[in-house]
Amino acid sequence: MADTEIPTQANSGFAPNYGWIGPPATFNSTNQLTGGDSSSTEDNINQWFTTGDMSYVIVASAMVLLMPFGLGFLYSGLARRKSALTMIFACMGSFAVLVVQWYFWGYSLAFSKSGTSGFIGNLKHFGLMYTLAAPSPGSPFIPELLYAFYQMMFAGTTAAIVAGAIAERGRVLPLMVFIFFWATLVYCPIACWIWNPNGWAYKYTALDWAGGGPVEIGSGFSALAYAAVLGKRQERMLVLFRPHNITFIVLGTTLLFFGWLGFNGASSFGANLRAIFANFNSVITGFFSAITWTLLDFRLAKKYSAVGFCSGLISGLVAATPASGFIPLWASAILGVVTGIAANYGTKVKFLLRIDDSMDVLTEHGLAGIVGLLFNGIFAANYVIGSDGVNAGVVFGAWIDHRYKQLYIQIAYILAAAGWSFVMSYIIAFIINFIPGLRLRASDEAELMGLDDDQLGEFAYDYVEVRRDYLAWTSPKDISGENQEVPKHERHGINEHRDILSGKPESDGSEHTGIGGDRHAAAISEAEREK
Repeated sequence: MADTEIPTQANSGFAPNYGWIGPPATFNSTNQLTGGDSSSTEDNINQWFTTGDMSYVIVASAMVLLMPFGLGFLYSGLARRKSALTMIFACMGSFAVLVVQWYFWGYSLAFSKSGTSGFIGNLKHFGLMYTLAAPSPGSPFIPELLYAFYQMMFAGTTAAIVAGAIAERGRVLPLMVFIFFWATLVYCPIACWIWNPNGWAYKYTALDWAGGGPVEIGSGFSALAYAAVLGKRQERMLVLFRPHNITFIVLGTTLLFFGWLGFNGASSFGANLRAIFANFNSVITGFFSAITWTLLDFRLAKKYSAVGFCSGLISGLVAATPASGFIPLWASAILGVVTGIAANYGTKVKFLLRIDDSMDVLTEHGLAGIVGLLFNGIFAANYVIGSDGVNAGVVFGAWIDHRYKQLYIQIAYILAAAGWSFVMSYIIAFIINFIPGLRLRASDEAELMGLDDDQLGEFAYDYVEVRRDYLAWTSPKDISGENQEVPKHERHGINEHRDILSGKPESDGSEHTGIGGDRHAAAISEAEREK
């Protein structure tokens, strides 16, 4: 997406051995300064664009819309059941907040053509003003309003990825506040760098097809920063931990995979051969990475893992995000294997950093995105770039085309995106944590009880209500048959819950019950909490 240099009718629109490749009609709105906003009553403003390309991008936008919800199911399955619904809600809520931010000034800060700083745009398009029928920054074949809609799905998906940082211990409201400021101060600047024609990385010819910088590095390092401020989960919560619902993980991965073909494919902004390259490369990279990750896990456990397969698949799709529109098909196979190895071993990084990145956002998004960007510096091919029919003669290749400087350009872009994402996200989260009422972390009791009960009051599974009903309706009896009141701290089978209610010091986690301990949600009724 960063390399687009579209020939227009004004400069002949022809390249050697190419037919007509410009828009169907030259944009000649009588009100160009307003983006054609007031021209629809006088002209057929659709004449300047190709309906096939618009149709493709509209459908792809709907495909990408599924991705935040797929992330919700993925994160929900990876967490404990007592926080399952909160993870889904956090992804949906983050997407909703992003839409608000994008409507007011997010799109303008990222893509305004009149913002010439190279770092961030201006407010020319505040409230999506002047974005109706002007040719988009990505392609003259689609209008800017559609481009803004499609890019909103990218930003919303990135926000949902970051939401994984709160898993099992973070409050929802502070996250929503964080997402609003993060989108303004982190996502929009990086998107401007690489996708706005005035961006410094765009002019520096950094190659990033569908968001290795703003989406993948941006989410991975931002989630790491948020998790660092949030702190680790209680150690006793990690005893016997394992994902609670593998089916949700597979379902979330399926929705993500489907949306990813719209994410990567339609970044060509047209139904052309480059879109086919992007989709084919995405599938090849994804499955080669999934197979590699699965085999690496098998060598240790001697059993296959559906979770490992899904983790490898997602890592591969992440690596394909910046690279799928630049590299040949054969290079995608190599990218998949390298990404599977790097991401699998990369899950150990959080232990070295001593940051509880519970959903492995840094590894599967940040590190995998870096691998994809580096591959652009080596394997980007001019014949792939020119396959969209509009970049003929534009030289943006890499090592295989003897353009060796592309690799250090990619490294500079990676370092800038990673550093900006982590530092700015850490500062935003740190400040929010000190605002009264916006403490990032839930209480120890809430963490043990489960975020579904503490943050939502609704539950992914009805067992919590069944347990409450049982406690409310059962009249315990001693051996003599006489009714007696059971002390509050004796009503729970989990030692830590009893300790909190009875005021005893916290245990070290060594007395977990034999039926799963912390994987079972506590059920504390409203009446009990009032006592």
